[in-house]
Amino acid sequence: MHITINQSIYIHFLKVGSINNSSVLQIGSTGKMQALSQLYNTGGYETTAEEATPQEIPEPMVPLSPF
Repeated sequence: MHITINQSIYIHFLKVGSINNSSVLQIGSTGKMQALSQLYNTGGYETTAEEATPQEIPEPMVPLSPF
């Protein structure tokens, strides 16, 4: 049995807080979802980056209210 679904979606405002490697953002419907992971080296790097060092956070120049 074959079912065809036609869908029209109008999005007037969409706010996405964050998307990370394991997030799924779906708009509409799907009959089957398959996992897909892609990793790209767009900068052409050949070695790993150096280890990050923690930095001190400076005091704000303007006093902030605790409320």
